[in-house]
Amino acid sequence: MAPTKSQVRAGILAVRRSLSQQTREHETALLGGHLEASVEPGTTVCAYVPVGSEPGSLVLIDRLAARGVTVLLPVAREDGLGTPLPLQWGRHVPGELVDAPFGLREPRPPWLPADTVATAAVVFVPALAVDRQGARLGRGAGYYDRTLPRAAGGALLVAVVRDDELVDRLPSEAHDVRMTHALTPGRGLVPLG
Repeated sequence: MAPTKSQVRAGILAVRRSLSQQTREHETALLGGHLEASVEPGTTVCAYVPVGSEPGSLVLIDRLAARGVTVLLPVAREDGLGTPLPLQWGRHVPGELVDAPFGLREPRPPWLPADTVATAAVVFVPALAVDRQGARLGRGAGYYDRTLPRAAGGALLVAVVRDDELVDRLPSEAHDVRMTHALTPGRGLVPLG
């Protein structure tokens, strides 16, 4: 019997928590080189500020902005019933992030509507794992599944994962939005699907 999404999530989070600081820093440095090679100055990208054991760092996002890349960061909110809404976006200004719900960091208002994701050539998406067909395993709230259908047709949808989190097959559902690429420390930008 195949493991459930919850079981896969728990296993990946346990491995991420066990990584040494040295390993995290090494992987972040490798990701930085791949990011700079895959995004041209003048490009608009949607990114995210890593939380906890997620691959990447705020420094990488700041470096993209310093190279003339317009970086949009997500603003996650729920409606009055606690249902996740499509992500809004805020332009990243280094040094000006504020604390946000769910332990996140986000740009100050004013925020841009969810449809702003359509202006991005690349959308970097947090993931616990992604498979070779593009199925992404997130944390399960559904913010990105509500947002990514609004992305431009030719945009790269890039799951940022550790090397061993690019796997052969993940459980997926019809509403899961497929990634076009994975970005890993050791392999760089990997086409999927």
